[in-house]
Amino acid sequence: MFTAITNTLANCFKIPELKSRIFFTLIVLGICRLAALIPTPGLNNAALKFYFETAGATSGNSLMGMYSLFTGGGFENCAVGALGIMPYISATIIIQLLTAVIPQLSKLAREEGGRTKIVQYGRYLTVLLCLGQGFVMALGWENAERVFPGFKGNLVIYDNLWFYRIQTMFILTTGTMLLMWLGEQITDRGIGNGISLVITIGILARLPKAGQGLWEMFVPPAGVESKFTVFHAIALVLLLAAVIAGVIAVTQAQRKIPVQYAQRAVGRKVYSGGSSFMPLRVNYAGVMPVIFAQAILMFPAQILQFLGQKMNVPFLIKFSVLLQQGSFLYIIFYALMILFFSYFWVATQFNELQIADDMKKSGGYIPGVRPGQATSDFLHRTMSRITLAGAIFLTVIAVIPIMLGNAMGINPIVSQFFGGTSMLIMVGVMLDTMRQMESHLLMRHYDGFLKKGRIKGRF
Repeated sequence: MFTAITNTLANCFKIPELKSRIFFTLIVLGICRLAALIPTPGLNNAALKFYFETAGATSGNSLMGMYSLFTGGGFENCAVGALGIMPYISATIIIQLLTAVIPQLSKLAREEGGRTKIVQYGRYLTVLLCLGQGFVMALGWENAERVFPGFKGNLVIYDNLWFYRIQTMFILTTGTMLLMWLGEQITDRGIGNGISLVITIGILARLPKAGQGLWEMFVPPAGVESKFTVFHAIALVLLLAAVIAGVIAVTQAQRKIPVQYAQRAVGRKVYSGGSSFMPLRVNYAGVMPVIFAQAILMFPAQILQFLGQKMNVPFLIKFSVLLQQGSFLYIIFYALMILFFSYFWVATQFNELQIADDMKKSGGYIPGVRPGQATSDFLHRTMSRITLAGAIFLTVIAVIPIMLGNAMGINPIVSQFFGGTSMLIMVGVMLDTMRQMESHLLMRHYDGFLKKGRIKGRF
């Protein structure tokens, strides 16, 4: 197995185009990492980084830890990329929602070149969200003692606070727009989905700290008694293997719909009939529902706490505590949002009417189903049923590790990295990248990463 993977990687570098795409992707991801390390002027980033390394990791403020996880440490470093790519994802969610409910946008999406305009609207909205979130983040760093429990000191080293706020707002906006542009460059000129890879590289950057935290769980420092045994270690390894295997299985799972084509004549040419199948993926949305749910739930608790303290409204403060990452209410909203966005993604991306119309024009039909509206209804029912299975799987994988972490008192750094959300994103993105690399290899008669270049369930 190891030899096959080594040979496949060697084959990747035998194809000039694929090799250049891989190197381009690695270089751009390296630049993305720099955006999470270069500090924003006017801030004492060392103080906040020390807080996260000591009290921040164990204070129970795991929402900040989760946000720092998705920004690759940019938040705790007070970096120019501290907002990460989340404003762009939030803007994409809003545009998708508006496209589904506004007829003009829905019509524009079906027109030639309409998708390009909608993407452009998403970029404009990203700038607005970055300016707003950047200003709020600047205020958060300015009032660090209120935002970060147990933090002592002052992060802002400028005397002119308004100059600091405006400067920080524009710098953070520029950092996010740079990450967005780099992600789009990877999609166009590299390998894999650029935006997903930017998120993944930020998660992978936490591997050393997560590994250290995992080691200290079973081999604690001198004078500290370990509450985990070798049986916990075995269970953890088995659970991790089961999660990875389950993610791969559901990601590759398909419902194959048979399609029959009748013989037809176009001009003087006669096209013979035949049979094929239409693959419908069980997890059609991939990891996007999890990313969308994380992006939405990442800020409400902090915003409500900030407003409650500013306006002196105890109810908002209590409600913000209930929405903290890992709380029961947070888990409920998290699960419901994953279910919602799984169906929402299918509703906006899977157009059964167009598919049925294209099949009818090409002389294709599903055995036992009449062409036209009946075919569209059949595809809608089938997609709804298999999407439910995929959505439930995503919800279980994302929620169960949070509940186990709360029940067993696992280090937040470890639970956030090895938990279901991070694993879903990393495994899903790696599978998508492998698919693209395999397509290049198979086009040039090389084997892919798995036996004979095929992944089970693919055609």
